[in-house]
Amino acid sequence: MFEPGKSGNPNGRPKGSKNKITQEIREAFQLVLEKRLPDLERLLMQVAHEDPAKAIELMLKLSNRFLPELSRQELTGIDGEDLFKNIKFDFGNTTDQGTTDS
Repeated sequence: MFEPGKSGNPNGRPKGSKNKITQEIREAFQLVLEKRLPDLERLLMQVAHEDPAKAIELMLKLSNRFLPELSRQELTGIDGEDLFKNIKFDFGNTTDQGTTDS
């Protein structure tokens, strides 16, 4: 038995380590989903028929459970300088060259 306020691991769980129970629950939920994919697809199609935006929202929420969201990255040069300051795009002449008046 431990004294009050003291545990067998005074440093606690290492930073970044996975919670064992949470990992087991995620794996079990993933197995349930894999077995029910045809049903899930049918339900999403029903939702999409009535409200496509809602179906997309549901897919995104579901995907967030299994695919980590990517964080936004800002690309800059030295001291925050704009990396694209010397890049120009030429989309051709903006006047219509394909027509001729006769």
